[in-house]
Amino acid sequence: MRSRRFLTSGLSVSLMSVVLSGVFSGVLPGGSLPARAADSSVPAHQTEGDSATDMAREIPARHESSGSVTVGGKRIDYRAVAGTLIVHPEGWDDSASVLAARTGVKPDAKPDAKSDDGNPDATAAMFYVAYFRKDAKAEDRPITFVYNGGPGSATVWLHMGAFGPRRIVTMNDSHDPAAPYQLINNDSSLLDVSDLVFIDAPGTGFGRITGKDKKKSFWGVDADGRAFANFITQFLAVYGRYNSPKYLFGESYGTLRSAVVVNDLQTDDNIDFNGVILLSQILSYDNNADEPRMNPGNDQPYVLALPTYAATAWYHHRLPAHTGALRPFLAEVEKFASTDYLLALQEGSDLSAERRKAIADRLHDYTGLPVDYILRADLRIDGGEFEKTLQGDTDTTTGRLDTRFSGPTLDPMSESAEYDPQSSAISSAYVSAFNDYSRKVLGFGQGQSYLAGINADWETKHSVPGMGKSDGAPNVIPDLAYAMKTNPTLKVMLNAGFFDLATPYYEGIYEMKHVPVPEKLRKNIEFAQYESGHMVYANEAALKQLHDNVAAFIRRSSGPAPAVR
Repeated sequence: MRSRRFLTSGLSVSLMSVVLSGVFSGVLPGGSLPARAADSSVPAHQTEGDSATDMAREIPARHESSGSVTVGGKRIDYRAVAGTLIVHPEGWDDSASVLAARTGVKPDAKPDAKSDDGNPDATAAMFYVAYFRKDAKAEDRPITFVYNGGPGSATVWLHMGAFGPRRIVTMNDSHDPAAPYQLINNDSSLLDVSDLVFIDAPGTGFGRITGKDKKKSFWGVDADGRAFANFITQFLAVYGRYNSPKYLFGESYGTLRSAVVVNDLQTDDNIDFNGVILLSQILSYDNNADEPRMNPGNDQPYVLALPTYAATAWYHHRLPAHTGALRPFLAEVEKFASTDYLLALQEGSDLSAERRKAIADRLHDYTGLPVDYILRADLRIDGGEFEKTLQGDTDTTTGRLDTRFSGPTLDPMSESAEYDPQSSAISSAYVSAFNDYSRKVLGFGQGQSYLAGINADWETKHSVPGMGKSDGAPNVIPDLAYAMKTNPTLKVMLNAGFFDLATPYYEGIYEMKHVPVPEKLRKNIEFAQYESGHMVYANEAALKQLHDNVAAFIRRSSGPAPAVR
């Protein structure tokens, strides 16, 4: 049974533990490599891949190719680079490493987790795929760093489903047939407005981590944030993009990561960003609808999930009365959730039987769940229980990442859903397509396994800016607030799907309205919702809307610097 504590993007945690090897070797008949596999700027052994130790300790791997994509009827020619950059944990001193390499003089011996040059021993080779528009001046061209979440997920989902030049075709709300899968031109690629860098988290994709304490060094809220910040600073230097308009685009746990990373980059590295784009947001894990019973007394998750329950019941025709348009209905549910429902839950055991029954009746109207079930649940239904129960009379489990999806119930006697139908429906298509695309088109990955995700033992402790170390559930709302205050020009965009029960859309709205910034900075935050799920882009119509909204956001916030007066 999968853990529901952390989030995924199109991939169940149980599947994330599987090493997803490539089926395609990229070798032509006769055993020769395709011509594009030869990159004169990179040693052959690096282009083709090596052991985990070699990948994480030697010169970064890289392979270049070219392609084109048509967006909005206009052809865009691009240069693609697939490769790795070497990232070190906090405490790394590059001067000590360079001195030891050049002189052979090693510092005094250090504790166990130190290498010969006195630096931390752990190292990560982080895999990325970057796309650069050919006919644009680099400094004038925005650049967007894109990643999924998990934590422990690679970025195959955003790459192949949302903004890369090629897009995998999947079913809108049902299980995809097995291979062959279809890759098509992505008319919603963001290459029309920005160069793109898809980054896989340490230990995922074709990246590897190595050394003593490698997991502790990269798998945690703060460690992961520093690894991504380190990667981005290196990338800006390697590709000469320090003076470009810069954006972060994170999905799911990637939104939490973005709050940490933008604050690290602006505060520690003096690199201001133009914008942070959030998709399917969760900044405070205390708002998670998966297991709120582990935190009794905190009723907020039930309140924030209710509009998604209502949207889901509307989609599956489970509502006893409401048959009209979705958005006006959700406005009504949101008001009830944040007023009568919230007040009733806050009364706890003081809530009268009459009032309890009246609230249960309203919840029945908005969710389609039986009144007696709602009463037995004490008016508090978590995400897994809702997924199992909504269509339980037909032994059907409702999706979590995207509640438009449904599948056969694994155990009719279980209390909660035991798998996610959307994750099962699309994961094979995404992972198979990328394994094929990487080897045949990008020319990278021969002899390696692509890790779409890992079961990471995540360190949740977090250093809150100006407040010290927090040992509770991660909450990075203060990080985002700190970043917005120290850079008052920073723009933030929240995108969410109505049918997302992993990170309910109303939760994101609630969090953004509680970012502690002055009123004058609230104009820097904007919102957009879509009739889709966690992976908004899994719905083709929503993908186009997402592209148009994000493209407009980038255009508005990446204009020329004001003239000097």
